[in-house]
Amino acid sequence: MPVKNRFAELLDEITAWRRDIHEHPEVLYETHRTSALVAEKLREFGCDEVVEGIGRTGVVGVIRGKSDSSGKVIGLRADMDALPIQEATGLDYASRTPGAMHACGHDGHTAMLLGAAKYLSETRNFDGTAVVIFQPAEEGGAGGKAMCDDGLMERWNIQEVYGMHNWPGTPLGSFHIRTGPFFASADHFKIELEGKGGHAAKPHETVDTTLLASHVVVALQSIVSRNANPVEQLVVSVTSFETDTKTHNVIPQKVTLMGTVRALTPELRDLAETRLKEIAEGTAATYGGVARVEYIRNYPVMVNSPEQTAFAAEVAKSVSGACAEAPLVMGGEDFAFMAEERPGAYILVGNGDTAAVHHPEYNFSDEAIPAGCSWWAEIVEQRMPAA
Repeated sequence: MPVKNRFAELLDEITAWRRDIHEHPEVLYETHRTSALVAEKLREFGCDEVVEGIGRTGVVGVIRGKSDSSGKVIGLRADMDALPIQEATGLDYASRTPGAMHACGHDGHTAMLLGAAKYLSETRNFDGTAVVIFQPAEEGGAGGKAMCDDGLMERWNIQEVYGMHNWPGTPLGSFHIRTGPFFASADHFKIELEGKGGHAAKPHETVDTTLLASHVVVALQSIVSRNANPVEQLVVSVTSFETDTKTHNVIPQKVTLMGTVRALTPELRDLAETRLKEIAEGTAATYGGVARVEYIRNYPVMVNSPEQTAFAAEVAKSVSGACAEAPLVMGGEDFAFMAEERPGAYILVGNGDTAAVHHPEYNFSDEAIPAGCSWWAEIVEQRMPAA
């Protein structure tokens, strides 16, 4: 079944929602306006239940089919939050909030799921229950975890969960997916190194933390090159190097390093954490200093379940005619928290030839809306066919 005609009819309306959300971006959990808009629309559509405040500012809508002999409950999730980036698109509907913009297309995700919710509320041509999930704080705030911690899956007895993200650089409305590990875990670390500061002309009287920290930066790369299996994916990046002095003639007492670790298996994640601490502490001791390591586990590996992924791919083929294998992605995605609690699948929809996500000139392509909405609707109607 191709793109549904109803979404062609609704395109202007859904586009207007999307552009309104784009004009009013909200970061992390501060999605108060967006959440209120979503809740208002869901009630307007006639959803059987609309609940706000799940995961602080998340919104859940419940749509029951014409029958419920199957007893199935499927969750559909979209993220709502923006990024702390100054927009540079020059659009008529560009962000009105300085320093914030929808640079990842969550405005489009929210609008597409709203479009699907309107259609499903109108037709109810399925046997079971669809739960539409609008999540805050995907961009580093673990909003998916917050919603799960608030009992999202148990409260509505969700049995499977599906997510979608737009993907620049792929044809508009095309679909891409893969089974198993898909998006990497996303952890971050801070290493505080302390030596003995002093005059730069008398290095022999100091424990030079700049030298020490430089060796730590280089040594950390051995985790990927010498500890990890070379056929597996792991990234260790030091992204900040800061001393406690800002002058040319003082050897600093302290240096702070910060960075991120990305892995595609739990085992690699464990390995990276263990070796990072050992290398930092051991290198510091070698040069006469001390290392204090803070390692924070953030998003887990996002894993697509085999059965649900195969189904999601077939649905995508029915909408667009094809579904390609997606590449592995070393970025994080907090749909991972939901996929840890229930079997599910996460798919990419083509955004055309646009700027990359997280770029100040990025914009979601409204032409992708009918394909995305149709995929959501078909997930429900094909997984829970009307009795």
